Amino acid sequence: MSKEKLYIFDTTLRDGAQTQGVDFSIDDKEKISDSLDVLGVDYIEGGWPGANPTDTEFFNKDHGFKNAKLTAFGMTKKLEHSAENDPMLASLINSKSSSVCLFGKSWDFQVDVALGITNEQNLENISESAKHIISSGKEFMFDAEHFFDGYKSNPDYALKCLKSAYDQGARWIVLCDTNGGTLPHEVTKIVSEITKHIPGENLGIHAHNDTENAVANSLAAVQAGVRQIQGTINGLGERCGNANLMSLIPSLFLKKRFY
Repeated sequence: MSKEKLYIFDTTLRDGAQTQGVDFSIDDKEKISDSLDVLGVDYIEGGWPGANPTDTEFFNKDHGFKNAKLTAFGMTKKLEHSAENDPMLASLINSKSSSVCLFGKSWDFQVDVALGITNEQNLENISESAKHIISSGKEFMFDAEHFFDGYKSNPDYALKCLKSAYDQGARWIVLCDTNGGTLPHEVTKIVSEITKHIPGENLGIHAHNDTENAVANSLAAVQAGVRQIQGTINGLGERCGNANLMSLIPSLFLKKRFY
């Protein structure tokens, strides 16, 4: 494995906030984000500006991070809006973030059942959202929601979803194990296939921990080529949690296969 830079993307302030019993105040978010910046993570996903007063206030402030890029989270545009007239995208662009991470469906089953739109309409939503965010001057990344389940079901369509963002100039394409049911050997195989179409230096991994494999899946993804690793402090997150950065960071830093 080539010794390229690995990027740590912390989602504690967004995914971690979905943990039962966790309710970050604006003061909590500021203290945690300052600590993450001192730790040296590359990206801090601060939440979803426009979704609630706390996140909106957090993204209206200049934080002056020395190491991290403040990242705003949201979803691809709605079908009934153009990207230019989508109020959610506008709130992300107008926030004081340097990066934007949008999630969108990459499993055709979810496109049909959850969104109720056609596969082609979903691809257009991804492409137009990516184009609009990138034209605003912000760094753009696409979280391919349900990617591994989608790839196992319909690999051609799942790849088209990734390419819809990547071909517009997305800096990062993040492969999400949203249901947390993928196993390490599957991650290795699928990521290896994706790197034939999108360079590993543009790929990330976002693993949930429902089978207690989030850390193992993240390490397997790095070995297979991804260069951005998403996770939370102590594995906080909805259901069984997310990949634990407190396990991943020392492994990536100290194990010879990674550093």
